[in-house]
Amino acid sequence: MAGGASGVDGGGRSLDCRSFWKAGASEGPSAPIREFHDALETGDFDRARVHPKFLHTNATSHKWAFGAISELLDNAVDEICNGATFIKVDKSTNTKDNSPMLVFQDDGGGMDPEGVRQCMSLGFSTKKSKTTIGQYGNGFKTSTMRLGADAIVCTRAIRESKVTLSIGLLSYTFLRRTMKDDIVVPMLDFEVQDGHIAPLVYGSQGDWDSSLKIILDWSPFSSKEELLQQFEDMDSHGTKVVIYNLWMNDDGLLELDFDDDDEDILLRDQGQNSGASTKIQKEIIQQHISHRLRFSLRAYSSILYLKKFENFQIILRGKPVEQINIADELKFKKVVTYKPQVSHDSQVVSVKVDIGFAKEAPVLGIFGINVYHKNRLIMPFWKVLQEASSRGRSVIGVLEANFIEPAHDKQDFERTPLFIRLETKLKQIIVDYWKEKCHLIGYQPIDPKLRSQYKAALQDSGGPRAKIRHEASTVQKAGGHLSNLLPQTYDDVEAFRLTANRAGSALHSSGQAQEDSMDSAGLEEDLVDIGSLGVLDPNCNEKLSEENLVLFTRREDLRQRDTQLKQTIGELEHELEETRRKCSQLAAELQLRRSQQQHYM
Repeated sequence: MAGGASGVDGGGRSLDCRSFWKAGASEGPSAPIREFHDALETGDFDRARVHPKFLHTNATSHKWAFGAISELLDNAVDEICNGATFIKVDKSTNTKDNSPMLVFQDDGGGMDPEGVRQCMSLGFSTKKSKTTIGQYGNGFKTSTMRLGADAIVCTRAIRESKVTLSIGLLSYTFLRRTMKDDIVVPMLDFEVQDGHIAPLVYGSQGDWDSSLKIILDWSPFSSKEELLQQFEDMDSHGTKVVIYNLWMNDDGLLELDFDDDDEDILLRDQGQNSGASTKIQKEIIQQHISHRLRFSLRAYSSILYLKKFENFQIILRGKPVEQINIADELKFKKVVTYKPQVSHDSQVVSVKVDIGFAKEAPVLGIFGINVYHKNRLIMPFWKVLQEASSRGRSVIGVLEANFIEPAHDKQDFERTPLFIRLETKLKQIIVDYWKEKCHLIGYQPIDPKLRSQYKAALQDSGGPRAKIRHEASTVQKAGGHLSNLLPQTYDDVEAFRLTANRAGSALHSSGQAQEDSMDSAGLEEDLVDIGSLGVLDPNCNEKLSEENLVLFTRREDLRQRDTQLKQTIGELEHELEETRRKCSQLAAELQLRRSQQQHYM
């Protein structure tokens, strides 16, 4: 294996172009003619060559940096079956140039020397299980090269009582700066025997020494001892991936922002446009998961997996990620069964679609379907209906579509006829749900019969708006504020919901029959007319918006107060325990002194 280029100074340890989308166009000099002549003499042309620029071209399948990070999270999740309990994602520092590095570490089964070579080769995969996420054998290469120009892998494994340590370097910088015309991946292996670490040589000692020199020259580590230190925080098995020479944006700043939030990794320039019309709406939208997932890794990873892990954690910058099930956050939720016709000779597939209104409805127009595949989020908040239509406003859905195949970057699905039929069915499900439930968030019912019954019920009860107006007038006369209406606000929202439910009770049986018909007719996938719009009831929209804004703010305040109270309780319990301990000590001392006094008497 060829050694590192001689005479390359410290500045040669990074590429001239550090912008990912421009790095592939940066042309380097061709490999020396002598190198081709040597290869011909040694018969090295017997194997296929892959030019290093393919590493960059291959990585462009990830348009989004978080999509690349999720591939590395998937690898750890796939290791749960081998005992993995965590994946740590954190920032580290390259001591050679003081630049930041991105580190992934898990306690999975690790890779033996053969496994790590398969991992770092192109297009090899042993993942054929129906439950594992990775399947193309390309994720590690595309994800690491999308995040940075270079990556080093340290892995420890136990196979048949044999403990091995393996190190591999995938360095685009090394390959381009040394003018390689083929992808060369230097590898090192060690074996642990009786507590001692010894080199494990598969080829010649010269090849092993050459690999060590390349890795020390082009990695963040300067000695063999420093390399072996990377295994000290591993248990008996696990893998650590260190990505360095991280890509920058066009302004010369790192794509990944480690500084604005010590407990998160952010994407620059991704959270600017929230689409809100007012300042209050903007503030709420910016905190909503559908907005934050675009630039916050903590937000994105919180909904990345559909089912919550029982004994596994994603630990981001030292703090575990709290998993969120989007379906649990919906109100007026309904479950619809969809039975896609996968193929004529296949078994019948039944898919459950959880659908409901966002808890912030109708104030925020957040909507979309979250589509998972094998427990992994592929399309977050997919806008099946057009944004210009009010029909479907605030409707959110969740489903796991294992019957269709995702694209290679796992951020979309292949546009097959099966996928198109799914899209058509989801449009129908959303429209049917909207027709049935839109009055519950302040819109006039679509069905004429239900609309007339709804209006009659509001007139009979005086409507929630009259009660709210009366309470607001009373408070204003007393010099109060809207926040003083909070207890009544909760009752008014509930009263409005009950009134709306009474208005719709006459059509409950027919609506249920329609739902049953939808479930049984899962194979029918006709197009749905979505041209007509729902009309927002002007008599309650304004007040409902005010109520939702106040309740949302109030809820955040209560959450913060709850956290503070829990912390205070913990501190008081600790003080109580200390006081009890001191009382026990004083009681013991007092008993001892009494015993001594009785002894002297």
